[in-house]
Amino acid sequence: MDLKLKKPEECTYDAVSLGEVMLRLDPGEGRIRTARSFRAWEGGGEYNVVRGLRRCFGMKTAVITAFADNEVGKLMEDFILQGGVDTSLIKWMKTDGIGRVCRNGLNFTERGFGIRGAVGCSDRANTAISKATPDDFDFDHIFGDLGVRWLHTGGIYAALSEQSSETVIEAIKTAKKYGTVVSYDLNYRPSMWSAIGGKEKAQEVNKEIAKYVDVMIGNEEDFTACLGFEVEGNDEDLKTLNLDGYKKMINKAAETYPNFKVVATTLRTVKTATVNDWSAICWADGEIYKAKDYNDLEIMDRVGGGDSFASGLVFGLMETGDPEQAVNYGAAHGALAMTTPGDTTMASRNEVEAVMGGAGARVKR
Repeated sequence: MDLKLKKPEECTYDAVSLGEVMLRLDPGEGRIRTARSFRAWEGGGEYNVVRGLRRCFGMKTAVITAFADNEVGKLMEDFILQGGVDTSLIKWMKTDGIGRVCRNGLNFTERGFGIRGAVGCSDRANTAISKATPDDFDFDHIFGDLGVRWLHTGGIYAALSEQSSETVIEAIKTAKKYGTVVSYDLNYRPSMWSAIGGKEKAQEVNKEIAKYVDVMIGNEEDFTACLGFEVEGNDEDLKTLNLDGYKKMINKAAETYPNFKVVATTLRTVKTATVNDWSAICWADGEIYKAKDYNDLEIMDRVGGGDSFASGLVFGLMETGDPEQAVNYGAAHGALAMTTPGDTTMASRNEVEAVMGGAGARVKR
């Protein structure tokens, strides 16, 4: 596997993400519909990856996004700064005070428990980043002058609007022009695509994006809905995971897109909202590598688990160049991230590596 990573000394950033960052409002153990108070966090599918690379793995990262220039936007910036991610690439957009011109996105998320699944309720139409166009960002400056080793973006941002999918494609093409490695998380959300053409539009956009991607990430539903690849032999409700079917799906994706250097998918069996079986597999150079199994994993907050998997995978690929090590970094980091509240990781690299090595949950004193 040769990702042809640029040298760290040649680049301002190890990794940048392109996507929307929202204000997450979390009712804790309660329900959105009955809450009287919410805890505020920041989160976004693409941003969570570079936040993990910075906070857990110590890499130099930045986020390419846009905020409405108001108090909520400043709160979002403050959250991002607390996570150590560079905010200098954020586009600040004028707004009219009530959100008609543009606004900042909100994401109400309850965690679920037992037989009650997690629930998300987004309020993200007309946001600054959904209205942004390729002209709002100087990609030649970012990838050419500043230098970036890795760009991560994904299907959540691509689904926001017609402009956002165009911005993704322009960013990826420019990144490739300057030798930046590109990863993409398909992250299919039916509710987001429904307003702009549904699954047919999702496939049209994602099949075009896939032509420029080095590292493609997603779960079974993502590969099916976005790229048309299906897992053979799985139960409809995914209570039983057919590993051979997953391997065939990944091999087919790699054959269809010869530009893919790595293809990775998470493996999740949902027993209850708070107990999942969790693992992952990764394809590289014609070989399939499987991560350690985390069976009966007890989950506090599953939102962001896939993003933390992507973060660990990217770190493993950049740090070791070994796909087997990388998929294990991803699975361990994702597992740990789901044991804490919020979209973003609270794990350290030492904790991730200890879990990879089989460390248990005994108290540390």
